[in-house]
Amino acid sequence: MGKIVLYIAISVDGYIACEDGSVDWLEDVRGDGSDNGYGAFYDEIGSLVMGRKTYEKVLQLTNNFPYAGKPCFVLSRMLAGETEHVTFINEAISDVLERAKSSAEGDVWLVGGGEVVKECLANGLLDDLYVAIIPKVLGGGIPLFPKGSEAVFVLADVKKFGDIVSIHYWRKD
Repeated sequence: MGKIVLYIAISVDGYIACEDGSVDWLEDVRGDGSDNGYGAFYDEIGSLVMGRKTYEKVLQLTNNFPYAGKPCFVLSRMLAGETEHVTFINEAISDVLERAKSSAEGDVWLVGGGEVVKECLANGLLDDLYVAIIPKVLGGGIPLFPKGSEAVFVLADVKKFGDIVSIHYWRKD
């Protein structure tokens, strides 16, 4: 079975979004001129898990659901059932991740957000972190690791994509 992986961009000061949830600060970053490694990463993904707020942000950013064709589970206490592209689920994160693992071959991408990441860290459920550091200081916003998050990882790899630094960590056992 695949691994549980987090692949996400953060500002130099550790934020995944501005206070209002906007991510437009990601738009004018000089990368490598192509997809900055995203395509190779996405090819390894079998299914996705994200929180409801992240899901709603994804819908705001695009007219077409970008993860169509792969099982996608959205953690929500408010929404239930299924749509064309996602299954809304209100279960323990460990159960959701097991369901995601069994739904397709490949890794499970934990898309976000911070509270979901914190819960995964608290339960030792995250295998790999891929963090793309964007050379901008936001001075505030939504942190990748909310207060109380704890985990220890080991450096696996570092890559440079233009002005972006991508760091890959493995969970320390």
